[in-house]
Amino acid sequence: MNQISLDIGRRGPDVLTPLLETPFHPRLDTLNINNDWYAWSGFKAPHTLSDEELEYFAIRSTAALFDISPMTKYRIEGPDAEAFCNRLTVRDVRKLGVGRVQYTAWCDDHGHVLDDGTLFRLGPQFFRLCSQERHLPWLLDSAEGFDVRIADETTDIAGLALQGPVSWVVLRDAGFEGVERLKPFQLAEFAHDGGSVTISRTGFTGDLGYELFCTREQALSLWDRLWESGNRNRMRAIGYAALNHARIEAGFIVANADFITSETALREDRLRLPDEIGLDWLVDAEKPNFNGRRAIMKARTKKTLKHILVGLEVEGNVAGPLSLIYHRRKKEAGIVTASAWSPILKKNIAIASLARPYGEKIVDDLWVEIYALRELQYSKMMKRVKIVPRPFLKLDRRGSNPPGLK
Repeated sequence: MNQISLDIGRRGPDVLTPLLETPFHPRLDTLNINNDWYAWSGFKAPHTLSDEELEYFAIRSTAALFDISPMTKYRIEGPDAEAFCNRLTVRDVRKLGVGRVQYTAWCDDHGHVLDDGTLFRLGPQFFRLCSQERHLPWLLDSAEGFDVRIADETTDIAGLALQGPVSWVVLRDAGFEGVERLKPFQLAEFAHDGGSVTISRTGFTGDLGYELFCTREQALSLWDRLWESGNRNRMRAIGYAALNHARIEAGFIVANADFITSETALREDRLRLPDEIGLDWLVDAEKPNFNGRRAIMKARTKKTLKHILVGLEVEGNVAGPLSLIYHRRKKEAGIVTASAWSPILKKNIAIASLARPYGEKIVDDLWVEIYALRELQYSKMMKRVKIVPRPFLKLDRRGSNPPGLK
């Protein structure tokens, strides 16, 4: 008995893999008074730090700092880097200039979406591909025949998202001179701690914002530099809960939440073409061949698309994530993938995946089934929903140039 117990004890550390800590963890651990953490791609990340509502309003009113280091980051470089990225993704990479960022997606050979993400062009033949999920085996297989080098630099490159209407002021006051000249989806290098930090005017909140990337060794000095400036501008560190709230208002989608990636889908009916999750506008049909092109074009020509992703306004103020959508309260039409109460719009909003023709030809008499907790008991409610365009919230300051200087 003692020997068996001893063996189990010895095996514990091998069986239970601890979550990795990001380069910014020492600062976040001090701020996280809720001790509210979650797992993000194998890293320990804050869900909330103090008050979710205050963290959300930091995004919309002042500035919010969010650790995006767990985001998967791939370095792609070599003589064929542009040709490889053009073959891999659905957008035309030849149109992406050096110092620019492209929101894009990539598919398997059947046209089903593997993931969406951002492609940074750091040099003529030097790219960084950022995504929600890990795809290194797929990228390496797809690189067959191309003279490229691909490396996972997720643990080597630290990242921060600085979002909100005064985010540019935080950067300016921190000494990043000229940052206000960055246009949306533009990036530049700025001096920091004996090296440089890459700052891009990008983000996942639908607000004015920036993303900053540096080496792991520069991470804490970058945080402290921003924190000193941020304290003068009411900046607040935030967790994922507040960020998720803002991205829903912006109508942005999350892999394996609003759609299932083709590598992780266990059932065929969970697979999605770009047109079925609102990414049809990304597909450049005029560019040379890319992964999944034939299947995507065939589905469009033969009109065999089976699903559609829509925005919804929900009656009342009770959110219903993963709730079922019904037509005429009887026939199942789809499912809510994300939902939230918008404090700014004063509306209950949701993103939902519907089976066509619902959401396309049939848009009326749709209802959502919500189970709400009332006095320690769940009660079923049927709430009417209305299909509305995304984004739910559109802020002019997101695209203003220069930011906040009018």
